[in-house]
Amino acid sequence: MANSDRADTAIAFVYRGTFVHSTQQTALQILKDALLGVDAQGKVLISFICHKAVFFGLLHSSEFFMPGLVDTHIHASQYSYAGTALDMPLLQWLNAYTFPVESCFKDLEFARKVYTQIVRRTLRNGTTTACYFATIHTEASLLLGQIANDFGQRALVGKVCMDRNDCVKHYKETLQDSQDETCRFIKELLEKKYPLVKPVVTPRFAPSCTGALLEQLGEIAKNNNLHIQSHISETHEEVKLVKELFPESESYTDVYRKHNLLTDKTVMAHGCHLSDEELALFRETGASLSHCPNSNFSLCSGVLNVRNVLKHKVKLGLGTDVAGGYSASMLDAVRRALDASKVLTIQDPKYKTLKERLLLHHHPSSFLLHWQG
Repeated sequence: MANSDRADTAIAFVYRGTFVHSTQQTALQILKDALLGVDAQGKVLISFICHKAVFFGLLHSSEFFMPGLVDTHIHASQYSYAGTALDMPLLQWLNAYTFPVESCFKDLEFARKVYTQIVRRTLRNGTTTACYFATIHTEASLLLGQIANDFGQRALVGKVCMDRNDCVKHYKETLQDSQDETCRFIKELLEKKYPLVKPVVTPRFAPSCTGALLEQLGEIAKNNNLHIQSHISETHEEVKLVKELFPESESYTDVYRKHNLLTDKTVMAHGCHLSDEELALFRETGASLSHCPNSNFSLCSGVLNVRNVLKHKVKLGLGTDVAGGYSASMLDAVRRALDASKVLTIQDPKYKTLKERLLLHHHPSSFLLHWQG
C-alpha cells in the first residue's frame, strides 16, 4: 500500500492491526502492525500519517482486515429457495423450479423481501461487490438496485432478458418488450445516480434468447458502454441445444461473439465445456469467466479446468451462482474451487492441484483471481 494523494482529506477513523490483500504482482501480501485511515464516508485513504482522528480501532492479535469479496455471478431472485430443489440437471431445474419462482417477482412486496434478504446475507458474508441477475421485471430489478444502494453494496444489476421459453410460457417477453424494458431499466437506474450501483446488460443465456434479441442487446450494451453478463457452456445438454438453435454459429462462444456480446466488459458464468478455440476467443476479446464450482457440483454440470483457462490467459473470477449454488458465501466458492481442482487430480494424477493460497483480486472492476502455485 502506498501513500494517498488525498492526504488533505479529513480522516475520521484510524485502524491499527494486520492487513491482508492481493496485488497484480503478489498473490498474498500481509502488512503487520499497520495503520489505515478512513474518511467519514467510509472510503479508505491509503495513508498512514494521521495526526487527528475521531476514532482509533485496534484489532486483536488474531484478527485482520481484508478487502471485500467480489461475487461475479449470483441470481438475487433465486435466494428464496437456495439449498433446496437440486434434484435435477440444469435445463430441467430451470423449468421446474427457477422460472416459476422468478415469475413471482412481478409482486414488488415479494421482490422486496427476497432482495433485502440476499443483500443482507451477502454483506454479512463479506461480499462488498456483486454481479446480480434479477428477473424480467423492470420495476423489481430497479428495486434491487435501490436496496443494494441503501445497504452500501457495490453492485451490477441486470434485468434478465429472454424472449424464448416454451416450458413456462408466461415467463418470457416479446422481442420488442425486452428491448424497450431493458432500455427503460438502464435509463432509470442511471438517472438514480447511485454511486456504487450500475446496470448490466443481461441476456439470460443463448437458449432463452432469439438471435434478434441478442443482436439488440449487443447494440444496447455498446451504445451505453455497459457491462454484459450471461451463461455459457454450463452443461453438455445446454451446449447441444445451442448448436441446434444457432446452427450458423461455429460454437456457443461464437453465438455471443457474432452478436457483439463478447467484449472486455463481459462476464460469462461457468464455461465448464469450452474448447481451446473458444478460450482463445475469450482472450482475444478480453471477456471474463466466472467460475461457480458449488453450482457445477450441485447440478452435476461439469468441472472447470482452471489451469487450462489461465493457460489461455483468460480473466477468471469466482461466483456463488445462488441458487444453483446452495451457499451465498464467497469463502465457500473458494473452498469448492479447490475441491474442483482435486476432482481433476483424481481423474488425472498428472493434473496439478491448485494450492490453498487463492485470493480474489480486491479491485471490484477487475474480476481477476490470483492463484498461487
